[in-house]
Amino acid sequence: MTGARERREELEEREAREGREARGGREEQGGREARDELYERLKAFEGRPAATAGVGKDPVNEPMIRHWCEAMGDTAPAYTGPDAIAPPTMLQAWTMGGLSGHTDRSDAYEELFGLLDGAGCTSVVATDCEQEYLRPLRPGDRITFDAVIESVSERKTTKLGTGYFVTTRMDVRAEGEPAGTHRFRILKYAPAAVKRAARPGGRSLRPRPVINRDNAGFWQGVAEHRLLIQRCGACATLRFPWLPGCNGCGSQEWDTVEASGEGTVFSHVVMHHPPFPAFSALDGGGPYAVALIELAEGVRMVSNVIGVPHDKVRAGMPVRLEFLRTDPELELPVFRGGEG
Repeated sequence: MTGARERREELEEREAREGREARGGREEQGGREARDELYERLKAFEGRPAATAGVGKDPVNEPMIRHWCEAMGDTAPAYTGPDAIAPPTMLQAWTMGGLSGHTDRSDAYEELFGLLDGAGCTSVVATDCEQEYLRPLRPGDRITFDAVIESVSERKTTKLGTGYFVTTRMDVRAEGEPAGTHRFRILKYAPAAVKRAARPGGRSLRPRPVINRDNAGFWQGVAEHRLLIQRCGACATLRFPWLPGCNGCGSQEWDTVEASGEGTVFSHVVMHHPPFPAFSALDGGGPYAVALIELAEGVRMVSNVIGVPHDKVRAGMPVRLEFLRTDPELELPVFRGGEG
């Protein structure tokens, strides 16, 4: 009797397990079908216009070129003087709508984003862009463009969340001539639940820096309380942040020099909102200053300014390098403000 009961219980358990697996398979298949249905609806937008007969709000002009070059630290002579051209990477700048936006977006583009929003993919992040340059842009050129929804990916799951990559291609013309192509890719996604790292006692941790083979030497220097700047092995140009090759001559040979730690505030912003507790802990909490620091060696880097109230930080303020331990596993270079 005992053996028969055991066999019956085993059979019942196997039947129950097979039933669960079958239900799970149907649910999974149903989920795939639902996702495929949305993807098919999204894919139907490929090839449809995103913008038609767009017009740049301003012609190519010297002030914008100058501001761009100053922000990027690009002193190439081709961008100044009577025969100046615009830096090629400004291709998109002449087509941007600014805070007031553009009025030439297509109905198809709005419908696509409406579908994604309706599916819960309400967040967006830019992922990458590709540019092709066909002719130089010169001051006075009038810019026009058309854009097309080039591709929509299948459903993808990332650390940010689950959604779809949407690629648009913009064909840019100057005075009616083809000037370049700009492909812009975004991820439209439903945010994943985020488990925030916290210190003992519930305090938030600073985000971890991304360390790779191109910048590992910099972070090793920080661990040794040294701020290292790359120096090109061919033309001796200093560069920061660290790059695999020189943006002046293209050489991939380099060594490093140690920064003196002296610098000045080149520009800055004050972060008020939204509050990030891990950053607001600087100097006792509240708003904090994020600055572009010009080091005595001539390169610039982004960091925090500490030691002075956020509303007292000024361009030209002298600063001095310090290393701030934000938690047991992270130490960062920051700059202490002084009187100037």
